[in-house]
Amino acid sequence: MNNLVKVGMADLNIAKCPEILTTLGLGSCVGIALFDSISKIGGLAHIMLPSSKQVKNNLNKAKFADTAIVELLNIMVNAGARKNNIVAKLAGGAQMFSFTKTNDIMRIGERNAVASREVLNSLSIPIIAEDTGGNYGRTIELDTSTGILLVKTIGYGVKQL
Repeated sequence: MNNLVKVGMADLNIAKCPEILTTLGLGSCVGIALFDSISKIGGLAHIMLPSSKQVKNNLNKAKFADTAIVELLNIMVNAGARKNNIVAKLAGGAQMFSFTKTNDIMRIGERNAVASREVLNSLSIPIIAEDTGGNYGRTIELDTSTGILLVKTIGYGVKQL
């Protein structure tokens, strides 16, 4: 498929119909898929950390929930999407390792998901579906012709959001 647009870890990109945005290996990372069903423009960010404010080396906007979502939204709007048409879907944010102590630092997946929801809420972008949490990785594909987010897992099957 030459209509596949790959998004790496700590990366973001947009695509237009009939392209498909994909990112692999979402563990504690969260995939944030934005979609405008009118213009058929989709966006996907693969964030690693909840906030750029707690890190000194924060030049990569795509790495953090607080900066990646704003950046992705701006790129989509510049490409012709309308903010009030955009909806969001989230996947990932797993707890990949079990810890005996409940240490906040270790709950990075949950913190990534919470931060993503907070940023989307602050931008008034509705989250219409999500597949977050658990203890398994995910690969996702956003189909810009339909807006369907395909969530593939090992051992947990495939879901359409």
